[in-house]
Amino acid sequence: MKRTNISKFIGIGLVTACGIFNMQALAASDKFPDHSLQMVVGYPPGGPTDIVARIAAAEMSKVLKQSIVVDNRSGASGMIAAEFVSKAKPDGYTYLANASLHVINPSVYPSMKYDALNDFTPITQLVSVPLVLVVPKDSPFNSVQDIIDFAKKNPAKLNFGSAGNASSQQLSGELLKILAEVDMQHIPYRGSSPALTDLIGNQLDFMFDSMPSAMPFIKSGQLKALAVTVKKPVDALPGVPTVADSANLPEFDVSTWYGLWAPKNTPDEVVQTLWKAASEALKEPKVIEQYAQLGAEPVASDPATFKKFNETEFEKWGKIVKLSGAKAD
Repeated sequence: MKRTNISKFIGIGLVTACGIFNMQALAASDKFPDHSLQMVVGYPPGGPTDIVARIAAAEMSKVLKQSIVVDNRSGASGMIAAEFVSKAKPDGYTYLANASLHVINPSVYPSMKYDALNDFTPITQLVSVPLVLVVPKDSPFNSVQDIIDFAKKNPAKLNFGSAGNASSQQLSGELLKILAEVDMQHIPYRGSSPALTDLIGNQLDFMFDSMPSAMPFIKSGQLKALAVTVKKPVDALPGVPTVADSANLPEFDVSTWYGLWAPKNTPDEVVQTLWKAASEALKEPKVIEQYAQLGAEPVASDPATFKKFNETEFEKWGKIVKLSGAKAD
């Protein structure tokens, strides 16, 4: 057989194979989902990411008419779960539920085993959530200004916990240090849940935490809420001021958010199906109420909008990390 004929034969074979593969992919997309899905969460059960994710998963499973198994793979500031999903089959059956830390980590960790922006297909932003500054119930501090005043007189004596290095919880504390010009020690944990346990046990002085995980302890009286991190008071915490107002720090404005990502190259039809399921779920009155009790506001942005939001947040938090000097251990 002549070389030109061989080349034509190979070319025809490749085109045919690609055509068959694409037809199979489309057929699989049309049937999606035909079995249970795996929502991988980068933090332990009981933490804010887990709480937000499980509320969404429970309702999404009804929309998709398939069960959604929540798989908690905690550690490394959410990177263990993210790496797992980045290597998963891009068929939509395995996807990531993570916090805004997903786009902060690249600014803190010089060597990561995945690309936070390019190894994932954004699905949707689930909710936006303010953080709340909490202290133990018997803490001598009753305001943010109390903490600042003590820290000025006692440099490096106060410690605050977080869900991990470079988390929004840590960066909120670092921002407070910068704006108030005080020195305090940061102690990272593997998620909010263990940090809150130590805070309740008086092993930490204070903590900025996402409202979904902090609210149960505030309501039970185990923790005192001193301030929220956004510009306006939050309905879920009546009478609790903002950090900006209570400490005369007008530049202080921080919130966190939670979203869903699929592995890169996940078919558009599948991504759209997951987004629509999440969007429908977040419109349910009981879901809205559940999130409202946690101080969380549903978003349900479409994949294209969420992709742009990822890029904007990546740049914003990168600047804050550089300003604070936050580093991975």
